[in-house]
Amino acid sequence: MGRSDWDAVLIRVFFVALSGALTAIFRPFGLSAPVAAACGICIGLGASLLEMRIRHAALQSIAGGALGMLVGGVLSLVIVGVLNEAGFKTGGTLQFFELFVPVLGAYLGLVVGIARSDLLDLGRFGSIPRNREASSRAKILDTSVLIDGRIADIAEAGFLEGKLVVPQFVLHELQFIADSPDSAKRNRGRRGLDVVHRLQKTPGVEVEVVNRDFQAIREVDLKLIELAKLRNSKIVTNDFNLNKLAQVQKVGVLNINELANALKPVVLPGEAMRVFILKEGKEYDQGVAYLDDGTMVVVDHARRLVSKTVEITVTSVLQTTAGRMIFGRYDERFQSSGDARTGGSPNAPTGASSATAAGGS
Repeated sequence: MGRSDWDAVLIRVFFVALSGALTAIFRPFGLSAPVAAACGICIGLGASLLEMRIRHAALQSIAGGALGMLVGGVLSLVIVGVLNEAGFKTGGTLQFFELFVPVLGAYLGLVVGIARSDLLDLGRFGSIPRNREASSRAKILDTSVLIDGRIADIAEAGFLEGKLVVPQFVLHELQFIADSPDSAKRNRGRRGLDVVHRLQKTPGVEVEVVNRDFQAIREVDLKLIELAKLRNSKIVTNDFNLNKLAQVQKVGVLNINELANALKPVVLPGEAMRVFILKEGKEYDQGVAYLDDGTMVVVDHARRLVSKTVEITVTSVLQTTAGRMIFGRYDERFQSSGDARTGGSPNAPTGASSATAAGGS
């Protein structure tokens, strides 16, 4: 623990001891000194636990709870006043209601206020700048991005600000996939659950599991969109269809695939690269290669060079939201010059499974 954490612990210990000492000195309700001290210590411990919970609560939840407790307490006092005006005076029963009804109303208001705090828009108040609220806006994770797993690496690198929200219905879908009789689906579901656990253990990353569900909606994608609208949050996904559907409904989306495409090395027409021709292409005299990141490279005049490493010239690059494709042309002159430099054969090792980009020009 840091120095501030130890200071907080010392303050809590002092507060609990002070509560016990004060109750032992004044002995309320005619209690003996030891019993009063024990009661004071219990009250201090309860207050410390409440303070620890409030410390980690969101400002929106605190505001919603306080507002709900205020409304509940006022309504309870009105009910007690009505009972007094109605002549409900039976000694201890009336005193019990005068004490219990306000406490019950305040408790119910507190619980309901916290549960519905997501309906509050604190950005309307001048004391909370909108730009700060927008920068820490929560991000809702969908099933596909948890199964993919790259979100954990991005979070550990510190590129995600704000709270990460995992809906309970997404966890249910992951559990359903993890219980599938198909081994491939089962492994994907378990990996998604492992990624959630990894995010929870990542320092500096706050993960919230929300129980909010939409019983009238069956599709998980539509539930994610409704939850994002309700919480004014963005959806983190790599699902192409969910991405388009959310954009149509004016919901912000962070697409992991688009981020990966943006981080790929830039390849310009005219540059040379060395690739491994893995298979034949669909068109006449074409070969197909793949870079380490999975980018497909379509090479003209390379159909007869399957299972060989060749040097090609990039002719064009096609960039889409679904991925990137590179088109190139094989030239005998590049191949012969490459063999002269390496002093070897143009044949690649038979165990090669993917290509590497030289990136030179």
